[in-house]
Amino acid sequence: MKKIVSILGMIACILCLTACGQEAAGNANSADSTGLTEAEAVAYGEQLVKDVDAIVKGGMEAQFAGDTVITAAFDSWKAAAADMGTYQNIIGSVAEVGEDSTVITVTVSGTLREAEVEILLDKDLILTSVTTNVKYSPGELMTKALMNTAIGMGTVFVVLILISFIISAFVFIPKIQAAFSRKGNAPEETVKEAVVSTPAPVAEPEEDLTDDLELVAVVAAAIAASEGASSTDGLVVRSIRRAGTNKWQRA
Repeated sequence: MKKIVSILGMIACILCLTACGQEAAGNANSADSTGLTEAEAVAYGEQLVKDVDAIVKGGMEAQFAGDTVITAAFDSWKAAAADMGTYQNIIGSVAEVGEDSTVITVTVSGTLREAEVEILLDKDLILTSVTTNVKYSPGELMTKALMNTAIGMGTVFVVLILISFIISAFVFIPKIQAAFSRKGNAPEETVKEAVVSTPAPVAEPEEDLTDDLELVAVVAAAIAASEGASSTDGLVVRSIRRAGTNKWQRA
């Protein structure tokens, strides 16, 4: 029953505004060029605020889905309710009636904060906008400004730090590339190092033993005996060299 009453009240409010505008249009002394007095504008604005609150609380927004202005009014009211709290009553209203538009400001009280509902009508008294703005204290505004500043500066510093880390990491890129290249060429380098590290055989200097007369005599006697000669005459030992094999040890 309450839902039906609220809907009918909303429709009646709009119809009343139109009727008042038509009636006042013929009396230039009691109204502006729009055909609407300030008192009528204030009454319309306060009734509109009450209807919006009743419709939102009753969950009947879907019935006005075809009206984009009213739908936006519902969304703004619900968004403001998070900081305003539950609507309590109207504490003040003011209207500015002009030639081309009418601005109605209705101040409402909530359980947490006050809010201002700004209602705009064009020169034909058609509703064009309904916006609910929560009124914050100077301390709250300062706190929000500081928080926004801190978040913005913090984001900038974080990005700068990340950029500095990325730039500093460029130093390690050549080292990483060199490490991968060393891994790919490891077998060839190992072979080269093995070849280089293998010492070349050192040639032993030849020993000239011709000055050792006793050794020369023994060698000459051994040769003469092996050839069946009775003496060493005619044998000349020019040089004696050490053999490179160990035949005597194997014998």
